Amino acid sequence: MKYLVTGSAGLIGNQLVHDLEQSGEIVYSCYNDAKPVYGIPIKLNLLNLEDVSKIFKKIQPDIIIHSAALTDVEQCEVDPQLANSINVKSTEIIAKEVEKISSYLMYISTDYVFDGKKGLYAETDLTHPLNNYGKTKLSGEKIIEDNSSKWSIIRTSTPFGTHSFKKTFPVWIYENLKNNNKINILEDQFTSPTYVPNLSKMILEIIERKLEGFFHVSGSTKISRFEFAKIIATKLNLDLSLLNPVKISTMPWKATRPIDSSLDVSKINRILKTKSCTIKQSIDDYTHELADSFSL
Repeated sequence: MKYLVTGSAGLIGNQLVHDLEQSGEIVYSCYNDAKPVYGIPIKLNLLNLEDVSKIFKKIQPDIIIHSAALTDVEQCEVDPQLANSINVKSTEIIAKEVEKISSYLMYISTDYVFDGKKGLYAETDLTHPLNNYGKTKLSGEKIIEDNSSKWSIIRTSTPFGTHSFKKTFPVWIYENLKNNNKINILEDQFTSPTYVPNLSKMILEIIERKLEGFFHVSGSTKISRFEFAKIIATKLNLDLSLLNPVKISTMPWKATRPIDSSLDVSKINRILKTKSCTIKQSIDDYTHELADSFSL
């Protein structure tokens, strides 16, 4: 079985390729700038649509995980053309090439396809993105539905884990508090923080079983950014008084963020053998990784 993973140098892609290699699979790791640590590296520029087609025709993978995207929410807002090229146009080419070789396609999407007015969104809830990032990812979802016969779409939320250069929320908290920097943390934005090793296990079970359709795959705890930061600080014995709670309305962002984009994971917890972790389980596991990374 041949796997092809786009965005394999990223936070989620890196973990997926690592776990696939550990299980003995042949994995082609597509990247643009940073060369991936795991897998068979394949240079892939999503802005070069002809290059995308050539690579898929040459490799003929059985399973494709499309995790590459422009995920910088602010950049997507200020450069909609770039966001559309990477998140929409390249996804369309990939979906069409995958269909030609009758392979299985998994698309990694986001909780930002929702407007955040409700929270704990189920797979059947109506989408309504507030920013251009969410809009381009939703367009990608619709392309997969329209052009693929064997597909799954994974929506996740606030992924975190260790990575050689990707700095996720807990690392940002750790580094600032360790240096006695006071930081503003949103107290009224809620998500479902997702520990990437747990996410990877669930994703690979979905692929192994060739499950199709929409799946919300995230942590099982709805929590505010501020409460999330407090758990991290407490676990690492850092100074909680350096955490300053602020409202989302005070942020000088160009892109509007949803207030509560937390996900309902009851479907995957019912279907999968691998269950979604609570925030406590995730942080317990993650701090062991942090200890290794920072010699705590």
